[in-house]
Amino acid sequence: MKETVVITGAGSGLGASLARKFSSLGSHVCLIGRTQEKLLETASKLENDYSIFEADVTSRVSVRNTIRKIQEERDSIDCLVNNAGVGVFKCIEELTEEEINQMIDINLKGTIYCTQEVLTGMREKNKGTIVNIVSGSGKVAKPTESVYSASKFGVRGFSDALALEVEDSKINIFSAYMGNMKTNLWRNDLENKNLDLYMDPEDVAEIIIENLKPRKHLNVSDITILNHN
Repeated sequence: MKETVVITGAGSGLGASLARKFSSLGSHVCLIGRTQEKLLETASKLENDYSIFEADVTSRVSVRNTIRKIQEERDSIDCLVNNAGVGVFKCIEELTEEEINQMIDINLKGTIYCTQEVLTGMREKNKGTIVNIVSGSGKVAKPTESVYSASKFGVRGFSDALALEVEDSKINIFSAYMGNMKTNLWRNDLENKNLDLYMDPEDVAEIIIENLKPRKHLNVSDITILNHN
């Protein structure tokens, strides 16, 4: 059976780019997102077979039901990409309770919930890869990104601790830290700034997948991709 790759937030941006790259390598890609229309748009550009699942990563029940469906259909999950994310960029006193909850729930709790559900199966087979799309804001704090950074610093801590929990297994935890990309996350900035300063998600996806390739006596645990002029 083909390798099964599960990608959250697969309807656009980096998630869609990763889906296309994995598909071109022959993987069966499971697209997870909240909007079927966007997932179908991503799916229309895939080279191999795929599955679509509407799910809310902020709901443990929704995540559990979705992952179980995938496991029933595909037997096992070889790679999980925790890509779903949201950012609201304002001074801290301007953030609403809903905006704060949204960033913590999607960025951090969504990553935790999805990881919990796939990890049992990976432990049973003693193999698998979990990719956490952390963002450079999980390493360097920025003004107007207080809660966004808090959520991403949380994902960083979660990833590092998780790697220690599975260090005696053949499960790989991989964290990706990158700067601003040409995606909807930064749509407000893109209206006012030079697009050439932002990364192309296709390039970022290519770098991530290149670093995930199995190599003898070598394992890449994290990468940092920086913007430059």
